[in-house]
Amino acid sequence: MSAACPHRLLSRSTPILLLSRRSAVLVSRTAAPCLLRHRLFSKCPPRLSQQQRHDKDPYERLREARPLVPDPVARKFTQAGSSRNSRLMVIATVLAAVGFYLFNSQTVPITGRRRFNFLSDTVVARVYSKAVKETIEQVRAQGGHFLSDWDPRTRLVKRVMSRLIPVSGMADLNWEIFVIADSRTANAFVLPGGKVFVHSGILNVCRNEDAVAAVLGHEIAHNTASHAAERLSAAWVGNLTAGSLFFLAGALPGLALFGLWNVVGGYYLQDLLFYLPMGRRQESEADYIGLMMMAEACYDPREAVGFWQRMDSLSRMGGQPGQEVPEMLSTHPS
Repeated sequence: MSAACPHRLLSRSTPILLLSRRSAVLVSRTAAPCLLRHRLFSKCPPRLSQQQRHDKDPYERLREARPLVPDPVARKFTQAGSSRNSRLMVIATVLAAVGFYLFNSQTVPITGRRRFNFLSDTVVARVYSKAVKETIEQVRAQGGHFLSDWDPRTRLVKRVMSRLIPVSGMADLNWEIFVIADSRTANAFVLPGGKVFVHSGILNVCRNEDAVAAVLGHEIAHNTASHAAERLSAAWVGNLTAGSLFFLAGALPGLALFGLWNVVGGYYLQDLLFYLPMGRRQESEADYIGLMMMAEACYDPREAVGFWQRMDSLSRMGGQPGQEVPEMLSTHPS
């Protein structure tokens, strides 16, 4: 007994009860704690208490922790890039991506901003053709209807559009104008392909024809600058890049965890660092192009300031009684 615990001898008064091999060994905790750390007839290591687990060195706990990626899987990924062909394929892919980006780099009309876009306006119009049909069906499914051509509000919108379209650079499109009888919603948008949707509620906020021109000029400017095509191109490239990084991460040693991180958090960082700033930049650009179009169509650009101030006041008040908060302000910068 002294060999097992040389620094602690048992006195004759210590209560020790040694039974058979299948029985328990009862030892006083205060007398011989070393016997409790090494159970006599057990081949399994003793379990640590919760307090003992917390008292362990954090670095030791980290070394004993299970790896996030099992060793066989990580070894398979890292060994995939050991061959010369695999590394050449990665280099060729990167060079092709850079060349594709430079080849499809464009200049935005009027502002001169450089951006990446590989989709034509015709392709984007076909993509959004389904959205046009869904918008029309949604209005009718909710019990709404479109104002007739002889309605004064429809005539106002068409009169403004007849002056803005010739200066938009897209006079060859098949323009269609839909004015929705919805006084509770202050919103307007122009889908690619020349499909204009105006909720009648926004006409009450405009108050005059120049302010209507400010709204429609802003929305037409999004199409003039091909902002929808730019967003689709960025989304396509972003998704392709995220997937490629995940599958090619094992081609170079040490990048397996980077590929896993890219899948988990990469999409959220894309929204925060790329898509949200791009949306604000596009809104500011549409403001500038819209004002230029207003001035060329002989409208007063100063009315745009009063309109956006009224929209901002309406959103701060949470909407007027019986009117929803303007949806346009959800994307337009303050």
